[in-house]
Amino acid sequence: MTGSSTSTSTRSPKPLAGNILCHAMWARDGRELADFYATALGTQVTSTYPGPQGEPAAFAFRVGGSMYLFYTSASFTAPKWPQEELPFHMDLTFTDVRAAEQRLLGMGATKPDHQPGGTHWTILLDPSGQPFCIHQAR
Repeated sequence: MTGSSTSTSTRSPKPLAGNILCHAMWARDGRELADFYATALGTQVTSTYPGPQGEPAAFAFRVGGSMYLFYTSASFTAPKWPQEELPFHMDLTFTDVRAAEQRLLGMGATKPDHQPGGTHWTILLDPSGQPFCIHQAR
């Protein structure tokens, strides 16, 4: 046989070119959590999606090209952090991180004693009990 003998099994597959549609989180009260993060990011909830019986069940807003979606789940339980690993969390940046921390605490966040980030980041718990990090904007 003449020509290339490259087998299709040794070729790299064509890379996928997917895009993220949204970042989704669950909480006992999806609206409360959506309002919390929307306020923290300087926007507001713009969409509501119905659940199986037509009740408001998911709440969304956009920042840049990303959509953030927050579902209400009666069975939601917050992770037992730091004892349990987190499958997902958000990192937010602010030009004045100290002022942002105080404002977030006033909005219902709490600050756990365990702070492994030192001076690099601060961990807060959102109103649903899920950890998120705040950093100084660079």
